[in-house]
Amino acid sequence: MSAITSYQYSPTKSSMYRHRITTASLIRSANEVATIPHLRNSPYSALSSNVRSNATMTKDADDSHQLEAIFQQKRFLRSKIRKDLKSMDPIQRSQEDNAIQNIVMESPWFKASKSLCAYISCAALREVDTSRIVSEILSSPSTEGNTQLRKKLYVPRVEDKNSNMKMLKISSVNDLIANSMNILEPPVVDSNGNQCEDVMQAREPVDLIILPGLAFDKSGGRLGRSGGYYDVFLKKYQKLAQERKWKLPLLVALSYSVQIMEEGSIPVTPCDVPVDALVSPSGFIPITPIALERYD
Repeated sequence: MSAITSYQYSPTKSSMYRHRITTASLIRSANEVATIPHLRNSPYSALSSNVRSNATMTKDADDSHQLEAIFQQKRFLRSKIRKDLKSMDPIQRSQEDNAIQNIVMESPWFKASKSLCAYISCAALREVDTSRIVSEILSSPSTEGNTQLRKKLYVPRVEDKNSNMKMLKISSVNDLIANSMNILEPPVVDSNGNQCEDVMQAREPVDLIILPGLAFDKSGGRLGRSGGYYDVFLKKYQKLAQERKWKLPLLVALSYSVQIMEEGSIPVTPCDVPVDALVSPSGFIPITPIALERYD
């Protein structure tokens, strides 16, 4: 029984490493017993079932501790970045807003986009301003050959407190209404009485998604505001794109200078979706191959 009880404690860092290996090997061994016909109903079978159960519980506990450590780091970073944003000089903020929006609107990937998602900035949340970008999309058609086509714009609408968010198409800023937090959102039905198109039901893919966030690092890590709305939406849309064999959209986050951290600084979980590129006041920062490809 020593092999079974040996993984129940881990007093040192080195023994913690051995503990993980032992747990994994026990699970593998127990699974092998379960596949051998003449051992299935033997005492070994009951023992292997107990090993799998105990080892799985231990692994779940380890994962839980790791996740809690990540969540604590995220809470600390959120607190720090909120303070940094609050202390930003208003003149500097305005200058950075203009610089970031200029970079976006002059970029080849924005000009080439035909359909995109973008957030409606909220001053109270101290998000990078997108008002000029949104105005540009809604007022200026894009040119394709001899045909002029207005870009399709989808903006977020929070559905509930369970991280569910839709991206609905708008044709005018007049379509937007303030929600309970005074954030502008699209209605389900626009001012003309037409149902607003949901990007998840659109016949064509979006090629660009412009994202907000609290902090970003140079390896693509994005720290949101803890609601999980964008991560849930992005995973759903990426799955839809793969099912329909669409090219994945370019994910670009807009960031003030105080929001950018060094590579790997933001702790991530499997639920977090990384971004392809950042736009800061100093320029476009490509991170993934798709960003490098579309930057040219």
